[in-house]
Amino acid sequence: MAKFELKLPKMGESVAEATLTSWLKEVGDTIEEDEAVLEIATDKVDSEVPSEVTGILVEKLFEVDDIIQVGQTIAVIEIAGEGSVTEPPAPKTETAAAPTQNIIAAVDAPIVEVASSVVQSSDTRFYSPLVKNIAAAEGISQQELDHIFGSGKDGRVTKKDILQFVENRSSQPVKTEVKQAVAETPVKESKAAPAAPVSVNGGDEIIEMSRMGKLIAHHMVESVQTAAHVQSFIEADVTNIWNWRKKVKDGFSKREGENLTFTPIFLEAVAKALKDYPMLNISIDGDKIIKRKNINIGMAAALADGNLIVPVIKNADQLNLVGMSKAVNDLAKRARGGKLKPDDIQGGTYTVTNVGTFGSIMGTPIINQPQVGILALGAIRKVPAVIETPDGDFIGIRFKMFLSHSYDHRVVNGALGGQFVKAVADYLEAWDVNREV
Repeated sequence: MAKFELKLPKMGESVAEATLTSWLKEVGDTIEEDEAVLEIATDKVDSEVPSEVTGILVEKLFEVDDIIQVGQTIAVIEIAGEGSVTEPPAPKTETAAAPTQNIIAAVDAPIVEVASSVVQSSDTRFYSPLVKNIAAAEGISQQELDHIFGSGKDGRVTKKDILQFVENRSSQPVKTEVKQAVAETPVKESKAAPAAPVSVNGGDEIIEMSRMGKLIAHHMVESVQTAAHVQSFIEADVTNIWNWRKKVKDGFSKREGENLTFTPIFLEAVAKALKDYPMLNISIDGDKIIKRKNINIGMAAALADGNLIVPVIKNADQLNLVGMSKAVNDLAKRARGGKLKPDDIQGGTYTVTNVGTFGSIMGTPIINQPQVGILALGAIRKVPAVIETPDGDFIGIRFKMFLSHSYDHRVVNGALGGQFVKAVADYLEAWDVNREV
């Protein structure tokens, strides 16, 4: 029998690790090729990891809530057949220790004589393999580890907690034996600086943020701290689009089996404007600008739990309206059903969010890093407007919407940011009412 190492696959250029959220198979279970073995979560999307072979799961190298690096072996599957047996993966503790030892080696800490001990998890406190490795490398006893303040979920000790404890301990007088040090001096908990206190009254309800909610919050704060946000606004007359869609949507639905929404129409205009103004289709890497070859438009989609996710339409400028409609409907459906794959949310070069879905007429969206621009589509409203004709001006009812463009002022000046959103509006207003689809 041969053994196959199931590794965490690459999930996009910006994803280096994932959290194991659940095992779908147990040791001894038979696994078919392409059958999901476990579920993972990144800072972008939840996903399943399928098996590349048919066999029997014989070893699991990580536990739920462990963080796995891309390329690390997650499990070992025994497959039928003769031949050379794949070298078994290194034990989980050794695999996780490698990056940590590099960090610890950089700390100028004195050498101490350590009483050897093996730290263990208990029914009340779980320690990840990474934390155990750091404890072993630094000679942290079970008693010391049990007294370290845990900032993770359910009081779990994180890598940051234990490394901070190591750093604080290295600045204290060195004892010849850890056990003796513990007996002589109580271990001080390593705590982060407390945030401003929040008043909680007796009738208030405390709700734990979801994992995705925490990740989104971090991503948004990081974007505001990184990019110099500035906005430009423009109002577009979409009366021609409104009337045209009303005329063709039923026939389109019967012929293509898809609903024709406004979203693909708007995305088509954005893709055209990005071709006209390629310096909006860029990313910043330090002091360098990366001009993207492909136009990949992310569309923010609302989930049932109130969170947002941004699936990406690849090469949007190369799609006709039928292709764009099918791509939009497919990604939206799979987003709502939690069926997106990691590749579906990777590679975006510009983002569009439809705040009009919630009744907002405009918004000031936060840039989706490392992109430099995001466009918010406001609600379409019937409003009185001045209509210019060869015979003079008159007041009429028109369908209008606001386009709100947020862009990174570090590389996009006001002229470029305004010209881009004006181009999007021009494409929408010049819609051909006789267009075939």
